[in-house]
Amino acid sequence: MARTVVIGAGMGAMAAAARLAVAGHRVTVYERAGTHGGAVRRLERDGFGFDTGPGLLYLPAVWRDLFVKTGREPLEECVALTEVDPAVRHVFADGTSVRLPGGSRAGTVDALDAAIGAGAGERWSELLGRGRRTWEATRRPLLEEPLTAAGDRAPLGRDPYPAPRRGLLRRRAPFLSEIARSELRDPRLVALLESHALAHGLDPRRTPASAAVLPYLEQTFGTWYVGGGMRALADAVYERCLARGVEFRFGTAVSGITVEGGRATGVELADGRRAEADAVVCGIDPRPMYGGRASAADGGPGYATGRLTVLLALRGARPEGTVHRTVVHTGGPGGTTRVVTVLRPGDPALVPDAEHESAVLSVTVPPHRAGAAGPPAGRTGAGGEDGGAVDWTAPGAAERAADEALAAADAAGLGLGGRVLWREVRTPADTERETGAPGGAVPAPALAGADGAFLRAANSTGTAGLYRVGGSAHPGGGLAHAGMSGALAAGLIVEGDDWRGSR
Repeated sequence: MARTVVIGAGMGAMAAAARLAVAGHRVTVYERAGTHGGAVRRLERDGFGFDTGPGLLYLPAVWRDLFVKTGREPLEECVALTEVDPAVRHVFADGTSVRLPGGSRAGTVDALDAAIGAGAGERWSELLGRGRRTWEATRRPLLEEPLTAAGDRAPLGRDPYPAPRRGLLRRRAPFLSEIARSELRDPRLVALLESHALAHGLDPRRTPASAAVLPYLEQTFGTWYVGGGMRALADAVYERCLARGVEFRFGTAVSGITVEGGRATGVELADGRRAEADAVVCGIDPRPMYGGRASAADGGPGYATGRLTVLLALRGARPEGTVHRTVVHTGGPGGTTRVVTVLRPGDPALVPDAEHESAVLSVTVPPHRAGAAGPPAGRTGAGGEDGGAVDWTAPGAAERAADEALAAADAAGLGLGGRVLWREVRTPADTERETGAPGGAVPAPALAGADGAFLRAANSTGTAGLYRVGGSAHPGGGLAHAGMSGALAAGLIVEGDDWRGSR
């Protein structure tokens, strides 16, 4: 029986652990923190419950596949999974509001025409049609197949988005902001498209047009909520690992990876012990643990950003007709936009009684670095123009950013500020402390184009027997992509480096 050590108990790491255990490996997971799930955590206080990481699920088929492949109980028997409809309400900077239905092209066209004007829906639909072609061109190599250390990245360095050609001269591939302006024209539609990049910490002015795949995926595969909050999914994956014999060692940090003869042979623990292994799966960047260095072959980091969340305990019942997710668009410097996402799930499990409501505001912000300057007032978003990092532990930095987010929500008519019983503000500094992610960065999904700058590190490494999973590995951040990283790494270990995933 092969021995496998997994470093970290994040979602991608647990996905790999469960699959490897079913394949006959003896799997031990070492986690520095006291719990599982990585950034998928829950805060409970005074009868209120909050997701402190992602609050919604996209591409649930990834997790359905995990549960099917690792046992008889399907995902829906382990968690309460429901599709959110309407999928989202957008409130634009000029006050225009539109509710977009889940999974309905015709409904989306009608809603945009009614809110923005005749023809708006069709322009949006045509752009998502090009997003569909991008998805078809990249689905297998960018999501369903592993990226190996020796693999050819060149094909994924080219942007497959079929932008209309203008003029006779060939030019560089366009950025997302450029196709937004040229193909959508209306500033509200432009903001709608750009918000999908901004929510992932991507600057639309520097992000390849292939990012149009993000709204296409949301409209096509839906937006899903897990009853009791996303932590319930992390708990279900953890329980599946236990049922398949995976052993967890919490509060146990790994200080190094042992490499002998060019092959990973185990890990060194912070307390001085050593654990032997035939394969090591790392849920964080493994290079500092064995003296490795970054190289061009590891892929660029894209844009490292964090997330600020404001957890609101509200007096009063949730108003009838409240939408689960509202995206508030606000103006930014240089004509850019910022987005504040407001989640109001209306889940009885998250409130003490029917006379209270819970809500979570989230904003993409610069990552944390101790000693860095605090964000200037009104400039806490992540549109690329702020740059650098922020010391989120500096006096007043977190509270000012939270005040701005809540003010934006109330300016959009949500009326939350006057109902607040108490709030808790969580910053990238909290994420870094809890998960160990440098700067509390929240990685975006991998994207094709830009000469590979938005790809993530390969699932295999230049060291035999050492593999990467999680948001910092291919195919990037987000629950679905992290889950796929676990599937891809497990496939490489079980079937060898010639395994090609979905093929």
